[in-house]
Amino acid sequence: MARVVVLGAGISGHTSAAFLKKMLGKKHEVIVVSPSQYYQWVPSNIWVGIGKMKVDQVRFKLNKVYNRWGIIFKQAKATTIHPEGDSTTDSPFVSIEYVSEDKNGETEKVEYDYLVNATGPKLRFDLTEGLGPDNNTLSVCTFSHADHTWNELQKRIELMKQGKKQRFLIGTGHPTATCQGAAFEYALNVAFEIRKRKLSHMADITWITNEYELGDFGMGGAYVKRGGYITSTKVFTESVLSEYDITWIKRAGIKKVEPGIAHYETLDGEEKSVEFDFSMLIPAFTGQGFKAFNKQGEDITDVVFAPNGFMKVDADYSGKAFEDWSINDWPQTYQNPTYSNMYATGIAFAPPHSISKPMTSPNGTKIFPAPPRTGMPSGVIGKIVAQNIAEFIKKGATEHKHTANMGRMGAACIVSAGYSLTHGQGATMTVSPIVPDYEKYPQWGRDIEATVGEMGLAGHWIKLFLHYMFIHKAKGYPLWWLLPE
Repeated sequence: MARVVVLGAGISGHTSAAFLKKMLGKKHEVIVVSPSQYYQWVPSNIWVGIGKMKVDQVRFKLNKVYNRWGIIFKQAKATTIHPEGDSTTDSPFVSIEYVSEDKNGETEKVEYDYLVNATGPKLRFDLTEGLGPDNNTLSVCTFSHADHTWNELQKRIELMKQGKKQRFLIGTGHPTATCQGAAFEYALNVAFEIRKRKLSHMADITWITNEYELGDFGMGGAYVKRGGYITSTKVFTESVLSEYDITWIKRAGIKKVEPGIAHYETLDGEEKSVEFDFSMLIPAFTGQGFKAFNKQGEDITDVVFAPNGFMKVDADYSGKAFEDWSINDWPQTYQNPTYSNMYATGIAFAPPHSISKPMTSPNGTKIFPAPPRTGMPSGVIGKIVAQNIAEFIKKGATEHKHTANMGRMGAACIVSAGYSLTHGQGATMTVSPIVPDYEKYPQWGRDIEATVGEMGLAGHWIKLFLHYMFIHKAKGYPLWWLLPE
């Protein structure tokens, strides 16, 4: 009997565990370790943050699903990885600490034949002084954050109704933060809700971002087909923000947030500030920060993980100049190069370089987006890792049959721009490939026929449909495996 341990139960980890169990059946064990008892469909946190969905519409308890599937679930957090075992055992294992009510604080060694690190990002609010829901800004990164943010938004709406003008600041809260798309989506929804209540004249909404140009989204921007014309995501994004009466600050790295005021540095090296009454800012992401040790107990964290805490995989980490990178630098199998029975999926893997061009201010501050790896790419990577591991175990395969290079992988993204069954909007965009390939597509970097963007009510309906489709899939309802990632 083989045992596969999956760390994390987000989009990538849950997908990986589901396909592993489906392919391996009862003869082998699949164990999921996650500190949360819930699965959450993160993309819909945006709607929780504007009061259009309740928390329980975007989450469900993992135990019920895993019990039905035959997956062992441990509500715990990983603390250390021992890929060679230790002085007491030759078997590789991960040390975990339980956070469940019945076992809180207890520790355990969980041995594995294969390990899938799908822990996702650590939300590093602490890397920006004063950032985060425990300090001076809000968040939609988790369902509890989003619920709190909605409560605060309601207070601002009431003040506007009383004739008190409110200033909204939404965007990225760290000079190298990623996930611009989520913040952008939230900004549009806030503007939509304010306009729907006929309070636009009482609101000043500002979009603040570390992007060099709007529409970069951490992937170097793109050119898309829209209405038969080819346009840049810069123009697309600027036009949408203008339509929603949102002003913007770009090339900005927020360094500190005090009550009602955010201090930022521009790419030109200027120190500036912007005042607000309500602010939702995305933090920096890093790996979870657990350590790795060899059999002798020596710290090998820097062998297994990159400096940012994300796990090293089959990528080129040589540190070549940005101008010299290619899509071949990006991983295909997500296998750790030192320990062949360890993989990292979704946000947990270390990207070899940024997709957006690195930019540094005269003061030495890096101000540019980190590479995005959320949503569809996370699901696809989780699936192919599961497929390869299952074939190694069941068939004795030695080659990775399934690959998912982000330089060859396309992705679809739908940005909600207002929740309403009759007047809602959504920006639908497909990008292929995610990492631009200027050798194959020298003019645009991507396949312009497969890279398109449209705006309208249809996008909102598709976004809403996808919410229920992916919840159906995640709960393992009939024919879940036939639904796309």
